[in-house]
Amino acid sequence: MTKLFTPNDLMRYIYQEMTEEEQDLLVQALHNDESLMEEYVEMLSTLEQLNQIKLQPSEKVVNAIKSRAQSTGLERV
Repeated sequence: MTKLFTPNDLMRYIYQEMTEEEQDLLVQALHNDESLMEEYVEMLSTLEQLNQIKLQPSEKVVNAIKSRAQSTGLERV
């Protein structure tokens, strides 16, 4: 019986959270199932894009935090 792999299985593979046996089965499935391979490549691409995002708080948030810190008498660091 062939195991059907889910997107969750692909994420476990990407983050190396599978046993060696599971990895072997998934690699075989990737070689034999074009749509699974496409989904895997799409996930890798999405993760790469997410890793490139630089998040910064808005100036409004930073000012609100500073204002709150001043109003509570916290020491400046």
